[in-house]
Amino acid sequence: MADDFDLIAELREDAGKGASRRLRHEGKVPAILYGGGRPPRNLAFDHNKVIQQLENESFYSSVLNVKVGDKEQAVILKDLQRHPAKRQILHMDLQRIREDEAIRMNVPIHFLNEEIAVGVKQGGGSVSRLMTDVEVVCLPKNLPEYLEVDIAELELDEMRYISDIPLPEGVEIPALAQGEEANRPIVSIHIIKEVVIEEEEEGLEEAVAAGEVPVAGEEGEEGEEAPADEEPKED
Repeated sequence: MADDFDLIAELREDAGKGASRRLRHEGKVPAILYGGGRPPRNLAFDHNKVIQQLENESFYSSVLNVKVGDKEQAVILKDLQRHPAKRQILHMDLQRIREDEAIRMNVPIHFLNEEIAVGVKQGGGSVSRLMTDVEVVCLPKNLPEYLEVDIAELELDEMRYISDIPLPEGVEIPALAQGEEANRPIVSIHIIKEVVIEEEEEGLEEAVAAGEVPVAGEEGEEGEEAPADEEPKED
């Protein structure tokens, strides 16, 4: 199970966009807590402390302890809204959990031995991570911080799939129950080829040779200097 994180929250009675904007101006993050058979509650967190917690990758796939006064509630992060241009958290959605109820979470995938993989060391290929996380279902006590896939034996032009991910006891990947089509590749090793596009350049050379395109410095029919290419006009 991933490490626990503590978040100190305060209840807020006001709601709506205006109230959320005021909270952000005060350096707080508006949030909503729902689930667990109880009514939703509006909360607010200290923005700087939330930012510090988010620097830890395992925060996203861990059980979080929300403290409001002298009460604690185990929750998981279900959604996080960020500002598109600023280092700012706009809103968080938190879901209450119970020890005896399974939860769905996206867990990071860590690939081991990339540098010494057969396809890299012997084949000269490069590792392509096709998936960086995967959804799992498990009880809160079995929630892994991350899943590891050893690719030391992965050869050139080979792939590993979701079904190749070793799972801890009590953890399942629901996608695998949807059939072979859902068993997506997660990593591969291939030679990265450079594609050189020469057709346009060759076509230009042929046009110049045929006299269809004036050469810089040549004079036109009236003895004037050949016009330079026009700059593209903006709409």
